[in-house]
Amino acid sequence: MCPSRGLMESKAWPSPLILMLVDFQWKLGMAVSSDRCRSLKYPYVAVKLKVADPSGQVNTKSIEMTIPQFQNFYRQFKEIAAVIETV
Repeated sequence: MCPSRGLMESKAWPSPLILMLVDFQWKLGMAVSSDRCRSLKYPYVAVKLKVADPSGQVNTKSIEMTIPQFQNFYRQFKEIAAVIETV
């Protein structure tokens, strides 16, 4: 999903920065309990991305998504792949 044009033009967004994907790891997990709920039992996907900035500095970003969020994430990557194939 792309940010709205207003957000892109605001000072809140830094100037565009090209990052290189170094590593992509994922795992399926199951939240079984928390300090507030004894029985959660919901699945999630944990994604760990390693990205390098133009100077070569590598940073790790971790994201946890519900299954529907991950399915949307996956659909968006399929759309990107389809566009790339036309280039």
